[in-house]
Amino acid sequence: MIGGAVVAMVIGFSWGGWSTAGATQKISQEAVLASQATICAAQFMKDSAGNDQLKDFVKMESYQRYEFIEKGGWDKMPGQKDAGSGVARACAEKMEGLVKK
Repeated sequence: MIGGAVVAMVIGFSWGGWSTAGATQKISQEAVLASQATICAAQFMKDSAGNDQLKDFVKMESYQRYEFIEKGGWDKMPGQKDAGSGVARACAEKMEGLVKK
């Protein structure tokens, strides 16, 4: 019986799609951060339309870009007072990908 339980757990976690609570929470947090970065990039692009902010962003070094986004407030989600942790960095990375295209 013990052997069968071990085999069932190995199969369940390996091929069955089972996951631990910690792994599920990490995946969830990554998904939320990705969606917030997308919203941030959209807010930046909407606000930057016709302005020199996008040109300034492109000229900056990578390490300066997330600070620029924080100062502009684009990392704050609609209805939130403060931005989430890591949103500005994720947004800067997403913007870098958009600018290169």
